[in-house]
Amino acid sequence: MDDIKIIALYNERNECAIAESNQKYGNFCYVIAFNILNDNSDSEECVNDTWYRAWNTIPPEQPASLKGFFGKITRNLALDKYKFNRRQKRGSGETELAWEELKTEDISNPVEKELLLKELGEKISLFLNKISERDRNIFIARYYFVYPVSEIASRFGLNEKYVANILSRTRKRLLKFLVERGYEI
Repeated sequence: MDDIKIIALYNERNECAIAESNQKYGNFCYVIAFNILNDNSDSEECVNDTWYRAWNTIPPEQPASLKGFFGKITRNLALDKYKFNRRQKRGSGETELAWEELKTEDISNPVEKELLLKELGEKISLFLNKISERDRNIFIARYYFVYPVSEIASRFGLNEKYVANILSRTRKRLLKFLVERGYEI
């Protein structure tokens, strides 16, 4: 089923939307979650939570790219689950929670913090649009979808050391790009 029909099912509040989403994008979302969590049951839970989140978001949201929409939801859910799991392993999370509170204390206004993060995201997007398509795709695969270097190398037909070098050079170029635009890193 094509994406427009799946979105129409969500808009109609037809539960078939979830089954169609899972059939078409379930494996894609699972890979994203598994790359972050490295755990089957947590990854499956994230995929199921993705459909629940999509159900509660469409409508009013009308995603231009359903695959990207689901991927973003899954990624955010997996990152939240990852942080939760890490807290559970570290003295009920109090140490990490305290450290996180200290790190964000310089920007106490959540609106200001969100605006700064949005601006940073726009600068990173601008940077990524200035580099080669291959390097951009490798960077996104590693730092957005959290693919292992070995899998990225395999997908692009490159050796792992070469991919690691591309990532290192791209990080350095990004750092320079951001510093030139006034970011202190």
